[in-house]
Amino acid sequence: MKSLLLAAPLLFVTGLAHAGIPLLNAMCPGKIEVHADEGGPIYINGKEGKLKRYNDNYFEAKGAGVTISLSINPDGSPAVSYTGKNRANGICELKKA
Repeated sequence: MKSLLLAAPLLFVTGLAHAGIPLLNAMCPGKIEVHADEGGPIYINGKEGKLKRYNDNYFEAKGAGVTISLSINPDGSPAVSYTGKNRANGICELKKA
């Protein structure tokens, strides 16, 4: 029982380490470039976007006429999509860092 109580805080700390914005680069349709530093901010075409955090696994950044959506999958991998003018939207392709 004592070892279980000691392990519980470690699991909590490990979970926190995976939450938040990861370092990433992505290319979205329409030549929209996205870059995020670990912990933020998120850049859209080289300019810092206005960031809104919804929870530890979902963020949106607005700028350059688009909204970039960043979600963190349960396995810790990021997924990036965009929404633009006239209902334009799509999935962004992650680039290797």
